[in-house]
Amino acid sequence: MYREGRTLAPARAGASELAGGSQGLHTLKRGGRWLSDSPRPSRQRKPRRPKAGNEIRPSPLRPHVLAEDRILKWRTPAGWQYRTKIASVITQEGADAVFELVLAGLEPDTAKNYGAGLLRFTQFCDELGIQEEGRMPAPEYLLAAFLARHAGTVQHKTMGNWLSGLRIHHAVNGASWSGDMLVKYAKKGAKKLNPPSLPKRPPVTLEHMEALLNGLDLANTFDAAVFALASTAFWGCRRLGELLIPSRKAFRPDRHVARSAKVGYRSIPNGTRYAIFHIPWTKTTASEGADIILTGISGFLDPVTALRHHLNINSTVPGVAPLFAFEDGEDGAWRPMTRDVFLRRCNTIWSSTGMENLSGHCFRIGGATELLLRGIHPDVVSALGSWKSRAFLDYWRKIESIIPLFISQASDPSRLQLMRTSMDNFRRRHSLREQ
Repeated sequence: MYREGRTLAPARAGASELAGGSQGLHTLKRGGRWLSDSPRPSRQRKPRRPKAGNEIRPSPLRPHVLAEDRILKWRTPAGWQYRTKIASVITQEGADAVFELVLAGLEPDTAKNYGAGLLRFTQFCDELGIQEEGRMPAPEYLLAAFLARHAGTVQHKTMGNWLSGLRIHHAVNGASWSGDMLVKYAKKGAKKLNPPSLPKRPPVTLEHMEALLNGLDLANTFDAAVFALASTAFWGCRRLGELLIPSRKAFRPDRHVARSAKVGYRSIPNGTRYAIFHIPWTKTTASEGADIILTGISGFLDPVTALRHHLNINSTVPGVAPLFAFEDGEDGAWRPMTRDVFLRRCNTIWSSTGMENLSGHCFRIGGATELLLRGIHPDVVSALGSWKSRAFLDYWRKIESIIPLFISQASDPSRLQLMRTSMDNFRRRHSLREQ
């Protein structure tokens, strides 16, 4: 059975039975330091062998690097001349600093998406036999032809990201950008030919949360961390990326909430309990971060109790660890909670009860919808999940079609109408037009 951590009762035996084995998972003695003294990983990731369909014609100008590194490390003849000229004036060190600063302004996922655009454009030029000098600066007709090549099969938003990647690649290579009117109209045409969207992601519902609670062993340190994280993501309407780390060596104190974060447990005069802690970064507020507020509810799904239990049962985890790290073993060792490990545990339980597998974003979708159905004011839900008013209205349109999944036969159908009325009032109050 999929299980990690250690069970405190009735036995205190450590267990590491992660599906597929536990090799490579990070373990650290109490009082030690995770990773290095630097907030960034101490070891560089290595690019994997290209997947089928991602091959390009070999060229010394385009070394095999990570997708997010292609913007700087994939060169062109024009780019070599440009960078050589810059280095002759401000030194090579100064030139490198300029380009690294440009890359630092991009989120890792954005740089990765841009790198995908460079790959697809390179494949396109390889197919047509375009010489290097004809690829940069890219003529406008070539950019428009690139869009035409993928129109109808690739989402227009994805193609827009690809073009943005090509544009910044031109910038760091000192090449002029020709994406003007022809490209503008080609993008409009591509939007008209947009392929069907993928099915909307189903939400995590109360039934999913109850299945988790019933399937987890909360006397086990790992399971306690899983339930606390699930409760925080669901009731706090948060993205998983704001609460845990993507991989075992990716912890950054400036991006990821640590165990040392101060968690406050408070109550208001009417007796309502809540927990609050700060995360250092969100997608919408960047380095300003956000306060996560979990309001207590009656019953076994109370997120305040879940968080407090996790912190108590995993009390020996050091402050430098991620917030949802958990003890593993009798000697004070601990492990970080990663996205894959967390979702695998959740989906194992859901699959065993006949439920389908879900993605991490489904917690945010489900939590927001459940709160709206409970009559929580849209402004409150919007603030809770760090949505801006327009973004929240757009989000509402995405989840409206999955709301019936929340309405069981025993529920009052009027909840749905009340929520729709509430969202209409929200739109008018913020002067937001339907799009």
